[in-house]
Order: sequence, then C-alpha cells, then structure tokens
Amino acid sequence: MAQTYLYRGKSNYSSDILYTYDGQYMYRGKSTYSSDILYSWNGQYVYKGKSSYTSDILYTWDGKYLYNGKSTYSSDIILTFDGQYIYRGKSTYSSDILYTVSKEYVYRGKSTYTSDILFSYDGVIPVALLVMMMQ
Repeated sequence: MAQTYLYRGKSNYSSDILYTYDGQYMYRGKSTYSSDILYSWNGQYVYKGKSSYTSDILYTWDGKYLYNGKSTYSSDIILTFDGQYIYRGKSTYSSDILYTVSKEYVYRGKSTYTSDILFSYDGVIPVALLVMMMQ
C-alpha cells in the first residue's frame, strides 16, 4: 500500500507533513522508522505504538463507532461516524458534530470552509486513525 501523508492545514508541502500512514502503522512526521511509530492498526483495533497485544488496544472500530479500549458496549462509544461527520459519543445530532471529513480534508465542526481545515491528506486513511491525530 502507498503511504498516506497528513499535512498541517490546507497544505501538501513536505515541510508540513505531520504524520505518515503506511497501511499498518502511523508514524510521527515523514518518518517510517519503527522508533517513530505512534499507533498500529489491524482494521479493527488501534494499538499503542508498534504492538498487537490485547493489553495495548486503545480503541475498537466497527465502521461506524469508535469504542474505548477493547469494547463494543454502547456505553464505551466515544465517536460516531456517518460517512461525512464525526460526532461526539453515540450521537448524530448536528450540535454534536466535531469534524467534517471529505476526500482530502478534515474540517473543524460542521464546515467545509477553507479556514476550518485542520488536516489535508493525500491517500487512504482509516477514520479511527484520523481521529487519533485530532486529539
């Protein structure tokens, strides 16, 4: 899989790369050194660092909900994603929209204004990992 870069704001300059994702690992900056791995991803779980141990699971993703830890209990839902918006908790109320996700940008709140762009990205990245970068 090709690398995906997350850039600061509405940028695609190499100097503005905040994170690199290679399909399994999220790295700090434009690095792919194992010492710069922030998170691991297996399609369901977000792990701390370069780990695949159950004890290092930070979040569980089911395609719609992000759960705290290794859980799929409704009470552990942190975020909801409907394909465009990321909501606080188990909500789809407009007032609970934290971020708007488009094909290449992540915006603050329910917005698509250039001034509200938090990140740009140039490939495919799981929503569960995008959320990690916004914390």
